[in-house]
Amino acid sequence: MGIINVENLKKTYGNVVAVNDISFKIEKGEIFGFLGPNGAGKTSTINMMTGLSRPTEGAITVADIDVVKQTKKAQAIMGIVPDESNLYNEMDGFSNLCFCAALYGMRKKEREGKAYQLLEQFRLNDTGGRPFKAYSKGMRRKLTIAAALIHSPQILFLDEPTTGIDVESAGQIRDLIVRLKAEGTTVFLTTHYIEEAERICDRIAFIAKGRIIATGTVRQLMESVSHGYAVRLVTDKCIGNLSVELQNRFKVSVITSQSDHSLVMQSEQRIPLFPVLKFLHDRKIEVHEARELHPSLEDVFVKLTGIESCLMKKDKEKGDKR
Repeated sequence: MGIINVENLKKTYGNVVAVNDISFKIEKGEIFGFLGPNGAGKTSTINMMTGLSRPTEGAITVADIDVVKQTKKAQAIMGIVPDESNLYNEMDGFSNLCFCAALYGMRKKEREGKAYQLLEQFRLNDTGGRPFKAYSKGMRRKLTIAAALIHSPQILFLDEPTTGIDVESAGQIRDLIVRLKAEGTTVFLTTHYIEEAERICDRIAFIAKGRIIATGTVRQLMESVSHGYAVRLVTDKCIGNLSVELQNRFKVSVITSQSDHSLVMQSEQRIPLFPVLKFLHDRKIEVHEARELHPSLEDVFVKLTGIESCLMKKDKEKGDKR
């Protein structure tokens, strides 16, 4: 049993099935990424896991607490960061944090001390007295995460934490997530950004059309779709008609030549690099660069779901402009 267990979870809205019989578990202290395009079921899933929405079918437990039957008890050990901020525009940063702490029953001295600590940790000391509505988008996101951490939760749910914010703030948030993991916090992260998940997540689940397509570590996901090998060479001149000879000599399935004198050799078997270099050298073609290519998590996502990763980003950008 993990610290989070989701079993046969289903959510319908009338005749629309938003989440279709999904199951997974998350271990304590793990960063678990939940990736998929708009409409895949990410937000519906996170809302059920945090007790904000009741499942049509299925069970959810966090730290052995039934989220459906003991919602308040479960929420007491969670920090929840929704896609849109839930803080008060007219209140300043410090007051927002103190108000959130009061909702968890923290005493005045304790909540004020924690509020000052979080403002410093998130580099918001100079803006703690400004109204929330005057914050930049990146600052608003950081304060919303700080508010979710005010009561030191065991589990942090983050719905699209870095969408639409500046590069520096996004980097600070990713660094914070990694630090929280090191301190033992379990993190459930939904995101459109595949490279972000690849960088910080211990395990990842791909969801599309309400179903989980695959779950595993980055390495496991890559190995699940990687059948064959590829080598990229950069030469001093075009190989021309030698591509056919190369293909026959080294039993390469595909050779793709580029106008910049680079070529990619693909094969079901590992390609012996030294004989290839000697073959080209004997024909007076020098190789400036040679490296084995590995699939990215983006390649895996596209192959498993049939959805181009760039479409996920475009979906989110459209949502941000509304």
